[in-house]
Amino acid sequence: MQQWVSVNYKGLLFAILIGVSAHLIGKFTSVNGVMFGLLSGIVLGNILPLSSRFNSGISFTSSKLLEFSIVLMAFSINFNDVAALGWQNFFLVVVMIIGVLLLTLFLAKKMNCPESTGTLVGFGTAICGSSAIAAIAPGVSKNKGDIGIALAVVNLMGSIGMVVLPYILKFIDLPEIDAGVIIGATLHSVGNVAGAGYGMEQYIGDTAITIKLARVAMLSPAIILFTYMVNNKEANSWKEHLKLPLYLWLFIAVTVFSSFISLPNMVLGGISEMGKLFLTTAMVAIGLKVSFKKLFFSGRKAMGFGFIVFLLQIGIVSFLLFLF
Repeated sequence: MQQWVSVNYKGLLFAILIGVSAHLIGKFTSVNGVMFGLLSGIVLGNILPLSSRFNSGISFTSSKLLEFSIVLMAFSINFNDVAALGWQNFFLVVVMIIGVLLLTLFLAKKMNCPESTGTLVGFGTAICGSSAIAAIAPGVSKNKGDIGIALAVVNLMGSIGMVVLPYILKFIDLPEIDAGVIIGATLHSVGNVAGAGYGMEQYIGDTAITIKLARVAMLSPAIILFTYMVNNKEANSWKEHLKLPLYLWLFIAVTVFSSFISLPNMVLGGISEMGKLFLTTAMVAIGLKVSFKKLFFSGRKAMGFGFIVFLLQIGIVSFLLFLF
């Protein structure tokens, strides 16, 4: 234990210091703390000459602390949100998610997008932005730089969509319920959905949030499905598909637990706050591994890929609304 501390403490403390600062900024301002932590890590990692003594602690923070934060995030996921949808909206959400995931794997190869970055951007677009990317990243990508780029792209797309999509929906004069479904089924994070939906009408916001929470509740099965889709060619038997990392099994178990057992709001609030703090700190560590050069070259492809997937997602949802 003493040896582990001596090897890791410098990088760990450095990431924690920046992570706590970013978390507090996000908590007391309108800034997204997780995204601010990632960007702070990218900037500091490129301008500060960190010695190799920091590497081990930063690697631990970007991997193990990330996995722990994902398990804590599961306490806020509830399958009961799916029951509130009704079968038609539930069907729409499921078809949209599967469609976007299939398009992600197809387009990542066709568009020559760095495979790991493309899969992460597509998964984040289909489910719930940063949280979804963080949840699946350890299972599909070993490159922390790709994770950082995917997070940056999805957050940027979500912010643009939150501002632009309501104007488009108002211009084409959609019924309120359809506008709420489109916003809830396409925008990336819960914050994006709330900002866009309630910025239009109360009813649109309520509908959008209900749809969005159902997407979040689908995170566990979506992780299993997408991990299977990504690793299908590498597995020699069906048993290998069940060899998910321990943190994912814990994530699924906690999700099921929180859907049937109601914990006090004070406990859930504390767990959620701790999960966000750990996730922000992990994002700092991931950002410290992203070079400006790679962000520029890989980021351009990922940005174009994310934009196309987002448009196709809107198209899928609009088509399903037309059918139903």
